[in-house]
Amino acid sequence: MSELIDLSEVERKALERLEERQRHLRRGAVLQRENEGGNELYILRKGLMMSYVLLDDGSRQILRFLFPGDMLGISSAVYREAPETLAALSDCVVCPFDRGVLSDLMLDHPRLAAMVLVYSQIERVALTDRLAALGRTSAKARVAALLLELRNRLRATDKSLANVFPLGLTQEEVGDATGLTAVHVNRMLRQLEEEGMIARESGRVTLLDERALARAANYVNRYEGLDLGWLPRAR
Repeated sequence: MSELIDLSEVERKALERLEERQRHLRRGAVLQRENEGGNELYILRKGLMMSYVLLDDGSRQILRFLFPGDMLGISSAVYREAPETLAALSDCVVCPFDRGVLSDLMLDHPRLAAMVLVYSQIERVALTDRLAALGRTSAKARVAALLLELRNRLRATDKSLANVFPLGLTQEEVGDATGLTAVHVNRMLRQLEEEGMIARESGRVTLLDERALARAANYVNRYEGLDLGWLPRAR
């Protein structure tokens, strides 16, 4: 949240209390399963995770990639059963807290409650972009947009990142997020390389021509252009 607003000391301490406990996850571990109940929410402290649903034919649709600082399981707070699965894409550290704590946070810190709403809407709009892309854009545009999204989200918590970043995903995982097969993803990545937009080496991606990549993807960074002047004052 400190990326978007200047947190007061009281607000910082309130958020720190959400991270008092830690749980370590290995890559591939499932933190929450679709259609199962649970009373905990989480802060992702370290690593990369994903949320996904399984379709009737057994295939997987990745909905979101989750990054350090993200609050996990918010949708589960309003349902008896989780609507999505949360799984680790790398070794991760999460901080679990009872969802009743979220109620206390909202009562005591209305500005933080408003920021939970802000992030929920950012994620909703980004997911809408993904949905529109799946139905209306080319395979190359979908892969290009995902690369830009990954770099921008990683850079939010690591300012040293410029145009080089670890991909951290298999081609199958990229495919499950973009509605493509792993073979098609590989073809699109090679096409982006051949067109001079990206380079790949040792699991890292370099954005060589970011403007051209953004044009090819019709990409909009939904963490920019925000208007937060309506937020309540910090207590």
